[in-house]
Amino acid sequence: MVVCSIVKLVVQVRLLPTPEQAAALEATLHAVNQAANLVSQTAFAAGVTREYALRKITYGELKAAGLGAQTAQRVIKKVVDAYTTLRANIRAGNLGPQGSPRRKRAQSKPIAFRPSAAQPFDDRCLSWQLDARTVSIWTTAGRLRGVAFTGSADRIKTLTAYRKGESDLVTRDGMWFLIATCEVPDPPVATPDGFVGVDLGIANIATTSDGKRHSGRGLNAVRHRQRELRARLQAKGTKSAKRLLKKRRRKEARFAANTNHVIAKQIVTEAERTGRGIALEDLGGIRDRVRLRKPQRVTLHSWSFHQLGSFIAYKAARAGVAVVHVDPAYTSQACSSCGHVDKRNRPGQETFACTSCGFAEHADVNAARNIAARGVAGWAVSHAADDAA
Repeated sequence: MVVCSIVKLVVQVRLLPTPEQAAALEATLHAVNQAANLVSQTAFAAGVTREYALRKITYGELKAAGLGAQTAQRVIKKVVDAYTTLRANIRAGNLGPQGSPRRKRAQSKPIAFRPSAAQPFDDRCLSWQLDARTVSIWTTAGRLRGVAFTGSADRIKTLTAYRKGESDLVTRDGMWFLIATCEVPDPPVATPDGFVGVDLGIANIATTSDGKRHSGRGLNAVRHRQRELRARLQAKGTKSAKRLLKKRRRKEARFAANTNHVIAKQIVTEAERTGRGIALEDLGGIRDRVRLRKPQRVTLHSWSFHQLGSFIAYKAARAGVAVVHVDPAYTSQACSSCGHVDKRNRPGQETFACTSCGFAEHADVNAARNIAARGVAGWAVSHAADDAA
């Protein structure tokens, strides 16, 4: 069976506005986010978070405040989307159980938007001149035309061929960016010849069923140094310390994202080369399920498991490699040779030794093999009906 789909990607380009254009963009972000806060307060007070109903009671006020028709609707939609995300996080348990302090705080006040928070623009508010490398964008000071942007040849090519939908205006550290949505058709996904299982962890960020281990030692050392530096700068509290904190705040995130990209690319390349699919753990709610000591909790909560999984998924889709998510329960305690499940099979963090058949292997490799086996079974079950038809 062959399946073809569309994957949504985002492409970021950097804007190169003149000082006057940058001032207009900054004023626009402040204005739309101030408007978003007003809409959010109205939505919270009235208990109205549906787009049409919220538009009826806030659209006129936004127009009177000087926002354009399309921009006013984008502001309302941004607020609606924020409340939709909040409800989804509550349902998923990401803000803790009912009555938890974090959940109470989130539900007790309107959602607030930073003055420089990103703002979406549709094609009526923002148009691209890709050949000229410029954009035209609505601002509170009028339409800005000829705002230059720059990006790699690959990004421009993707924008030209596949851009569709909204583009977000973002500012970071005095720089301006546009993040555009692109709908890219994936190559067909053919039935895989087996699966590469991937076990995600802290000591080893990712371990495959082939025995390849991507160690987290270097990344964890970087994170530890960053935490110590943040603590020292926060304790110091001077203006120069705050400037340094602001400068370094995204350095760790960029480092982690690059690490995830490298690992994901290696895993997908190997699966593509061998004609196999990729089986990943379904790690939804891992932060609520896992019970660890405080130093380990810091590492668990700072590591972006979801990001690595999403990188693997979208790179696999671009390569035509099948991906399945499996239940991770007992994968670390089950023997990949005989299937015996016992806590005693794990005498140490790295060691797996089956108490039934005597099979021994690195614990993460054993877990990855169990994940691979579940991937095969999951694919067979989900595609049995299609194959029969």
